[in-house]
Parts: sequence; structure tokens; C-alpha cells
Amino acid sequence: MTDTPAPPTEHVLTLDCPEAPGIVHEVSRFLVEHGCDIVDNQQFGDRRGGHFFMRIRFSATGGEDTGDTLRRDFAAVAAPFAMNWRLEPAGTRRRVLIMVSRYDHCLNDLLFRARSGDLPVDVVAVVSNHRDHEALADWYGIPYFHVPVTAATKAAAEERLLEIVAEREAELVVLARYMQVLSDDLCTRLAGRVINIHHSFLPSFKGAKPYHQAYEHGVKVVGATAHYVTADLDEGPIIAQEVIGVDHTHTPEDLVAVGRDVERAALVKAVRWHCEGRVIVHGRRTVVLH
Repeated sequence: MTDTPAPPTEHVLTLDCPEAPGIVHEVSRFLVEHGCDIVDNQQFGDRRGGHFFMRIRFSATGGEDTGDTLRRDFAAVAAPFAMNWRLEPAGTRRRVLIMVSRYDHCLNDLLFRARSGDLPVDVVAVVSNHRDHEALADWYGIPYFHVPVTAATKAAAEERLLEIVAEREAELVVLARYMQVLSDDLCTRLAGRVINIHHSFLPSFKGAKPYHQAYEHGVKVVGATAHYVTADLDEGPIIAQEVIGVDHTHTPEDLVAVGRDVERAALVKAVRWHCEGRVIVHGRRTVVLH
């Protein structure tokens, strides 16, 4: 009786490196020699910056150890080109920790999409400086951690956050309208692992009630920006942006409602693209390989 061959498995290879001739050839040759079939490929050569970016989804035959074999063998291809690279099974679910204050629209959206399978994430914890959304997290069966923050307790609160990140093995932290500024030290320790959402009026309308300020100035668009968090407040590499047109008939309350919509849309795109391995940070910019 012959053994039934293992069904093909899909993997995603993401890489970036200095621009050089032969990169696509060598990657393609490697996949062909390992019996792989390319399902989807996106690439971008930044001529101005002299850098190359690539994301390939491919099907591979073999058993459970296929990924380990591919990673071991691809190292020899990557080294001559000084590649930064990652190879993992397609559809890998990320362990995500969500932070929130009092506004719940982004939290609600992320929790629903995670539960319905629309996002490739497992929400492992919700952390908040308030108790407002404890019942919501409990309904979803997600641990809720109340970590109050004051000027005097900020350092201790951030240490507690890092403990929770480690305990829950969180790969990504999402600030779903978390209204506290993270310290430079925390931003450094979680570099590339924290995504924030904010309205795109910055820096035009800072401080309290930005939508009311926008109304007074007669704005014609409402937008939102999702980005990686860095020590430069709201200036980290941008992942996704959304915008909706408005006009003189919109009240301040209407602008707030529209703002909630674009914030949800931009944040879910950023989380999805990050978790699917589509975002590569290069300096202050990102390349998003759709």
C-alpha cells in the first residue's frame, strides 16, 4: 500500500534588500528547485533609494517540516544579497493585544472582525486605563487588564504593560484610540510592533475637540492615519490612510461620526496588512505590497 502524499501547503516569503541584478531570478530558481509553485507575487524596486522589496505567496509539496527546510535552504540565497527576509505559512494568525481608553468604536470593530475570522488575528488581551469596556471584552472571552495611568505612575504602568505583552506572548500591540502618549523607552522596546490610529487633521487641529475645530474652519475632508508608533509623536511610518469628503451641511457631531468611520477603516487595513506580512518599513517610510 503506497503512502498518500501530503497535500500542498502555502507559504509567504517577504524580503527586502539593496537593489541588485538577479534577485528575482535567484528567488524564482530557489522555489522551482524546491518544487514550489508561485501563487501570487508583488515586488517593487525603489530606484530613487536603491532598494528592492518583494512578497511571494507560493505552494509547496512535502510534510510538516517543509517550512523548516525552506527556511534553512533559503538562507544561502539571502546572504549574498544582504536580504532581510521572513518565510512562514500563509494565513498565520498573529497574537494581538489591543489598548483602548474610553472611545470604543475601533475596539468593537477589531473584536468583531477577529471573532468572525475577517482578520488573521487572535486577540489575546485588552488593556485600558479605564474600566469602561471590561464587560465587552468579557463577552468576547478576552482577558481585560485595567492599568491606570497618571504622571506619577506612568513608568510603572508601562512596565506592567510590558509584562502583559510578554505573558500573553503578544506579537502586535494596537492602540485603538488609546489616549496616552507612550514613552520614548517603550516605543524603542516595542519598535515595529505597535500600530496607532489618529485623525488626519494633525498638526492643524491639536488638543481638545479637533472635529469641532475643523468645523469652525470649514474643512472639506475628514481623514484618519494608521501608523507605526515611534518616539516622534504621531509621526511614525504610515501604513494606511482613509479620507471622506464633507461639506457645510455637516455639524460637528456629523464630523465626529464620519471620523469614527474613517478611523475604523484605516486601522483595520493597517492591522490586516501588517498581519499578512505586506508591510515593510524602510527608514521613515513603508512599502505595502498588496
